[in-house]
Amino acid sequence: MSPSKESLKFSKENTCLKLTSDRQLVIDSEPIPICGRNEVLVHIKCTGICGSDIHVWKAGGIGNLQLKSDLILGHECSGEIIHIGSEVTEDFEIGNKVAIEPQLPCGICFLCTNGNMNLCLNVDFMGMPGMPGRSPSIHGSIQRYKTLDPRFVYKLPDNVTYEEGALVEVLSVGYHGIQKAGGLELGKPCAIAGCGPIGLATLILAEAAGAYPIVVTDVSQEKLNFAKSLVPSVYTYKVQTNLSPKESAENVRKLFGKTEYEMPSVVLECTGVASSINTCAYIVRRKGCLTILGVSGRNEIDGFPFMQLSFGEVDVRFINRYHDSWPPVINLIASGKIDVKKFVTHTFPLEKAHVALETVSNPAISTIKVMVKDDEDSLTL
Repeated sequence: MSPSKESLKFSKENTCLKLTSDRQLVIDSEPIPICGRNEVLVHIKCTGICGSDIHVWKAGGIGNLQLKSDLILGHECSGEIIHIGSEVTEDFEIGNKVAIEPQLPCGICFLCTNGNMNLCLNVDFMGMPGMPGRSPSIHGSIQRYKTLDPRFVYKLPDNVTYEEGALVEVLSVGYHGIQKAGGLELGKPCAIAGCGPIGLATLILAEAAGAYPIVVTDVSQEKLNFAKSLVPSVYTYKVQTNLSPKESAENVRKLFGKTEYEMPSVVLECTGVASSINTCAYIVRRKGCLTILGVSGRNEIDGFPFMQLSFGEVDVRFINRYHDSWPPVINLIASGKIDVKKFVTHTFPLEKAHVALETVSNPAISTIKVMVKDDEDSLTL
């Protein structure tokens, strides 16, 4: 039998960041959750702020996932196990440092049983509004204590920090995109559009996979410089907004060479912006694959060059989140094959989590990954 809340020792209340139904950010306190027999109770130590958090705040949802009630945000997270339910069979101990996969699929639909759990229509996803008529909204990780299904909690090696553990979610998007694209091989060219967190995660994973040359694009020279600091061998192209997608693509292609054979057969689009997607459609080599990782929240893409892709028999693929990525990504971080420490540019204590979201949403402040941390040294503006 699991102990009651009163029998556990909590040094602090369950402080949280709540997005109200009228889209106000409020520092609040929720009841400390009681750990069920098949759950683990985790003290959330670190949560990264995602662009989707900002979109839900500013727009009231993403696509048909619309905010209907108060919601605790956050899903890129790590923490420390502080209680283990009596029927948990996984190999956990109190004090384990863990990274948390934020999706909980139903496990019984045809998508789950076919191994495509990331496409489950009945998924519970932390910190996101629920699917209409299906899954409810599930409170996220910008709170001190959270109960979790142990099947989606992964132990971190001693040499992996809480910040790196929280970054596994971002890296998983890039990992799944590279897996879905296929064809990324040693010494083969690759183009990546966008130097936000997902684009940078995709870059370091592509470099670890042996792709070369790699060209990254962005409208920000500062972000391109950051990409170069992560992977010195990368070629960069600053997007000129006065050029058409086709003109921009011609400039990017010149960085790869002169012949069609030298052009990238793998192009990974990490912004979700229509002009960038359309540019990538002109960059990719014939018989290649354009994989779209970025999500803008829009339902339609203007100016998509259908015939360009059709004549070249180019595969166009999409991803939705990830699956089976936490263990390999943790292994890559622990082994030192990828280094993500530079990703974290700002940290804030839990009690100032609202400032973290305001920082990410402020175009005057240059950020890569902003973290909300609890019981850790934090920096504030």
